[in-house]
Amino acid sequence: MSTKPAPRPVVVVTGGSRGIGAAVCRLAAARGFDVAVNYRTEAEAARHVVESCRQAGARACAIAGDMAVEKDIVALFDEAQAQLGPVSHVVNNAGITGRSSLLADASAEVIRATIDVNVTGAILVAREAACRISTRRGGPGGSIVNISSVAAEVGSPNEYVWYAASKGAVDSLSVGLSKELAPDGIRVNAVAPGMTMTDIHERSTGDVARIERIRPHIPMQRIGEPEEVAEAVVFLMSDAASYMTGARLKVSGGR
Repeated sequence: MSTKPAPRPVVVVTGGSRGIGAAVCRLAAARGFDVAVNYRTEAEAARHVVESCRQAGARACAIAGDMAVEKDIVALFDEAQAQLGPVSHVVNNAGITGRSSLLADASAEVIRATIDVNVTGAILVAREAACRISTRRGGPGGSIVNISSVAAEVGSPNEYVWYAASKGAVDSLSVGLSKELAPDGIRVNAVAPGMTMTDIHERSTGDVARIERIRPHIPMQRIGEPEEVAEAVVFLMSDAASYMTGARLKVSGGR
């Protein structure tokens, strides 16, 4: 008598169309997850990520939504569940930096936009994940992985201290929520990337030389790849990390 295979766990990845988020989507698909790829404006990039996930044997879908907007966050989870089934894992990855500058020269609009996505949005995503995944609320149990940054430690002076502050908030969110949700069958951890080879430096900061300027300050003397960060994220979602919650893994070349 044949037995029906267990359903694959479903992960929602915010900001999944490029960079670290895209690498997480692809690796999660290869490691046995079905994947909801969130994006804000880059539909074509998200489509390519979805195709890569499907080629790895996963079910996958792309879902548009601004992670600074509450109704978009709720709709993301609704659509992910409708297309893939109950969400069991969330990678809270969407984030922006704003144009690099001294704090004295930063506009209120840049600061507010960064906080709206990186802090308020991340908290709302985590809230929605808690509601959906909690075993005490009828969910399947699972995990949340928040994407922090080594900027929370180094402070990013002369570049974007407001971004560093936003990632400090993500660290506090991870610690508090890991304790709050442990009885609900949800593990909450964080990954803190260092300098990683993505286009955020050019797209968000306008500072294409930043990578080479920072390279000498990295003990390993090289820039990380998104796939290296993705390995840490997918590990924390896996059963291999079943006794880990409240952890913060640095993937930073020693910085």
